[in-house]
Amino acid sequence: MRVLIVALGTMGDVAPYTGLAARLRAGGHDVTVAAYPKFAEQIRSAGVEFREISGDPTVIGRWTQAENGSQAMRSMKEDVIDRGEAIREVATQGEAEVLLLSLAALPGLQVAESLGLPCLGVFLEPIYPTAEFPPAFLGVTGQLGPLRNRAANALLHGVFGAVLNGATNRLRAQLGLRPLNRRGLRDQMAALPVLHGISPSLLPRPADWPATMEMSGFFWPTVRPEWQPAAELVDFLAAGPPPVFVSFGSRRMSDADAARIAGLVDEALRRTGMRGVIQAGWAGLAGRSASTITIDETSYDWLFPQMAAVVHHCGSGTTAAGLRAGVPTVGVPIIGSQPLWAGRIAALGAGPAPIRYKKLSAARLTAAISAAVSQPSHRAAAQELSRRMAAEDAAGDVLAAVDRIAARTVPGERV
Repeated sequence: MRVLIVALGTMGDVAPYTGLAARLRAGGHDVTVAAYPKFAEQIRSAGVEFREISGDPTVIGRWTQAENGSQAMRSMKEDVIDRGEAIREVATQGEAEVLLLSLAALPGLQVAESLGLPCLGVFLEPIYPTAEFPPAFLGVTGQLGPLRNRAANALLHGVFGAVLNGATNRLRAQLGLRPLNRRGLRDQMAALPVLHGISPSLLPRPADWPATMEMSGFFWPTVRPEWQPAAELVDFLAAGPPPVFVSFGSRRMSDADAARIAGLVDEALRRTGMRGVIQAGWAGLAGRSASTITIDETSYDWLFPQMAAVVHHCGSGTTAAGLRAGVPTVGVPIIGSQPLWAGRIAALGAGPAPIRYKKLSAARLTAAISAAVSQPSHRAAAQELSRRMAAEDAAGDVLAAVDRIAARTVPGERV
C-alpha cells in the first residue's frame, strides 16, 4: 500500500517518524515521508522516499514555541490553509492510498476527505480531552483533579475550535468540501483513529478516551547506517566519569538569554563537580569550561546511556530518549506539552521536581543535578521505565492498522 506520512515541525517532531516509516517499509508497504527540506537526508537514510513539502520548521516553531496560548492559536490559524494546500500537493503527487498525519499536519484530515483516502493520526502529543490529566498545552506540570482537568480541557478545546474552525472551513471550501459546524468538526476529529507515539508507561491511556484513540509506545528514530560520533566527543567521554547532558532543543533564544543560560549551566556543573555535554541547539549554547564539550546533533541512543543525567526541555523526543536510556532526567520545561512530560517524569520518580524555564537559576539547577545523580531511586525508576518501554511496540501497532486498511481497500478505489 502507498503510505504517505506527513511529518511537520522541528527535528524532535520529525525524527520519530523515520523509525515508523522504516517499520512500515519492512512490513511490505511503499512508504513516503513528506517533510521540510532540511530533513531529506535523515528520511532517505531510513530507506524510504522523501517528498519535500513547502515551508520550513520555523513556521511550525512560531506556534510550538509561542509563549502563551493566544500567540500559539494566532500562528496556527494563519497557516492552516497553507499547510492543507501543501499536504494536498504531496498526496496527489505520489497517488497516496493512506495518509498518516503528525499533529501539525492535522489539516491533512480535510485533504484525506477531499481525496477519499483513509487517514490515521500518529500524534506525539495527547490532545483529546480527558479527566485524567490537564490539557497537554496548558503548561501544567501536575494535576488539577478530575473535574478541573475535564473543565480545562473543554475550555481549551472550545477556544481552539472558535479560533481554528473558520480557517478549517475556508480550507474545506478550497478543497471542494461543504462547511462543517463546530459539532461537525468535533465529531470528525473524534472519529479519526489516532495511534499516539506515546509510552503508556510514562502516561497511561485515559480510560475516558474513545476507542479510536490508542497509545502503545514511542516511535523511535532510525540512526543513519554510516553515522559515527565525533572523535572529539568520544575522546571527551573517555577522559573522565559520566557527564551531564544539557540541551534546550529547538528553543530559540536571544544572544543575551543564551549567554545567561550558558553561564548558569556552567556554574551548576562547577558546583556539583560534574562534567557536561552541552548541545548547542537553535539557541547556540556553548560550554565555557574545560570540563564541558559543546556538540551539535548526535545520536541520543548512543550518547544518553553514557550520561550520569540528562537536563533538557522535555520535548517528547528527548524525553523518550532519556527514559529509554534509563538515566535520570532534570526537566526544564518551557512551553506546550513539555510541562506535562516533565511532571510525569518527576511523578514516576525518574528525576527530581522540574524547574520551570523562567525560574531557572544556578542554585536551582545545582540542587536538581545533585539530586538526579546522587539519589539512586531516580536512576532505578528510570531504568524500570526503560525496561517497560522496551516491551512496547507502537510502530508494530501502526503497521497492523495499515495492514487492516490495505486488506479492505480495493486498489484505485476511494473511500
